[in-house]
Amino acid sequence: MSAPQFAVTQNPAPTSPERRAEILADPGFGRYMTDHMATIRWTAGRGWHDFEVKPYGPLVLDPSSMVLHYGQEIFEGLKAYRQPDGSVASFRPDRNAARFQGSARRLAMPELPEELFLASLSALLSVDSEWVPAAGGEDSLYLRPFMIATEVGLGVRPSSEYLYAVLASPAGPYFAGGVKPMDVWLETTYTRSALGGTGEAKCGGNYAASLLPQSIGAEHGCAQVAYLDAEERIWIDEMGSNNLFFVFTAGDAVELVTPDLRGAVLAGITRDSLLAIAEDMGIKVVERRIQGQEWLGGAASGVLTEAFGCGTAAVITPIGTVKHDGGSVTMGDGQPGPVTMALRERLTAVQRGSAPDLHGWMYPLVGAPASV
Repeated sequence: MSAPQFAVTQNPAPTSPERRAEILADPGFGRYMTDHMATIRWTAGRGWHDFEVKPYGPLVLDPSSMVLHYGQEIFEGLKAYRQPDGSVASFRPDRNAARFQGSARRLAMPELPEELFLASLSALLSVDSEWVPAAGGEDSLYLRPFMIATEVGLGVRPSSEYLYAVLASPAGPYFAGGVKPMDVWLETTYTRSALGGTGEAKCGGNYAASLLPQSIGAEHGCAQVAYLDAEERIWIDEMGSNNLFFVFTAGDAVELVTPDLRGAVLAGITRDSLLAIAEDMGIKVVERRIQGQEWLGGAASGVLTEAFGCGTAAVITPIGTVKHDGGSVTMGDGQPGPVTMALRERLTAVQRGSAPDLHGWMYPLVGAPASV
């Protein structure tokens, strides 16, 4: 497929440079949107069409649009980073494109070709590149591609019309005051995913179902929820918005363990990247099933010395304490561990462009500005 040409309609009332500077000084996460969005439509019998970059604004949906009734909705999350030379690059967007296709397949939606996914990011960033924060820190421009069913009708079947769109939102460093460990609630009543379900898909319904257990975790002072498998309620799956890693230490021997995906867990791109980086660093890596009791018992005995969650937003979040119905247990001394922090620094350095990109993960979206 040849590269599509996106029709560009400039926002008639763009954010002023002064206001944009204020936002970029303290963007938070998901609080502000850039001036434009990219959209593509799909219609049965016609395929992908109407490639546009246009002013950010409300969507017009008929009340009987199928997404509102049958939940055909998927999304992705990735970041664009300003590089030292002024260019803008994203971290492994090809993997996001592939996962977006897998999510679409599971929800009986059309699969957006990888080249269109990547082109939509470049098209939006070519117009809104000034929203990408300065190089040097962990500030970034968060990108949210999503797709919804837009056919009007109440029949229970796949829609014949879809809207794909990309939004962009500046994001500050997740840990503005330094990396801090979080407390996690080990959930035993509700589950995150099941074999044959939609756990491998990144769809809104999965996240809606996590909000109740998330609120239960919050009642116990926890920032995140870790889930057990749906079949036996024994094995650790993942957290509500993160994959999980555990560090086992025996003398000088260190082993990094992460639950295998087993066809029911979202294949995290950060997770996959950390597996490669750990091997680069000479750390033994194991993907296997791990019981909830092994987590609790290993932390209590001191064999399991570190645990952390990983995902696009925070990259790596250390876990200080895991709480459950029977009490709580602390990882090591409750502070971010050395393996956790070494992995985090190595990965964020690649994303910032301050370390060699040994695996070719950074994808250019906007070239460096011409020298004056």
